[in-house]
Amino acid sequence: MKLGRMNHVGYAVPSMADAVAHWRDVMGATSVSDEIILEEQGLKVVFVDTPTDSGMNGTQIELIEELTPGQTALTGFLAKNPLGGQHHVCFEVPDIDAARAEFERLGKRILGPTRIVAHGTPIFFVHPKDMQGMLTEIMESPKAAH
Repeated sequence: MKLGRMNHVGYAVPSMADAVAHWRDVMGATSVSDEIILEEQGLKVVFVDTPTDSGMNGTQIELIEELTPGQTALTGFLAKNPLGGQHHVCFEVPDIDAARAEFERLGKRILGPTRIVAHGTPIFFVHPKDMQGMLTEIMESPKAAH
């Protein structure tokens, strides 16, 4: 398995409006996506791009808010971190099935099935206890990479 580039850092937020305003007005986000509703997960997602000195987009930040507070995979995280905070990091791989098989071969705990979510590409999560304390999303590289 070959690990690719870091695609984004995910932040759980208690208020999407406040988070978008912060990233745009304080951190200088160069673009903010439309909201993506993930009904099955009970989440709302927005992607923001941070600026670089060259004026091009820098790091992508995923903002994640519960549609119905207290009923999602973020509930426990937000209970411990009421202001929100860094939730996960996401790395790209060329082949999601090969990556999943390799993580499993190494004895890493995969959290749930491989599924399609906000980027429209297959992903899975690896347990933080198997990834030096960081919840890690593994995502197949988008076909139309940005």
